[in-house]
Amino acid sequence: MATAHKHKEHEGEALIDAAKRSLEDQGERWTGMRSEVFEELARHTRPVSAYDIAENLSNQRGSRVAPNSVYRILDIFVRGNLANRIESANAFLVNSHPGCRHDCIFLICDDCGAADHVDDDALTGALRNAGREAGYTEVRPVVELRGLCAECSR
Repeated sequence: MATAHKHKEHEGEALIDAAKRSLEDQGERWTGMRSEVFEELARHTRPVSAYDIAENLSNQRGSRVAPNSVYRILDIFVRGNLANRIESANAFLVNSHPGCRHDCIFLICDDCGAADHVDDDALTGALRNAGREAGYTEVRPVVELRGLCAECSR
């Protein structure tokens, strides 16, 4: 049985406020561009690429936004726990509970691309311990399970 990690999920303006507070608490600035990237990321319910974010922001602004700039901001968001990277898709998903640090296990639908997460602190803790026992430091479990979501498997 999974050991659930309790946290408060945020959405809308509350999510943006929580993300801003969390990033600033870590000593980072919440700039206009970071706000735009976060808001664009938060609009998506499925993992989205930095290129898609850059294209959408370019269209909104009427001027080009470089994907490299978006990647740098997303890297800050991942380090700051405001976003999660879906490694197998090279895409990003907003973290709806910024400031709450734990390792997520992602479930990714091979058909529609939906991504959900579950928390199992016992499993991710065991993975961290295995890495440490092998002599690694700063171990960060990345666990992704692929299959068909309930809707696609109907």
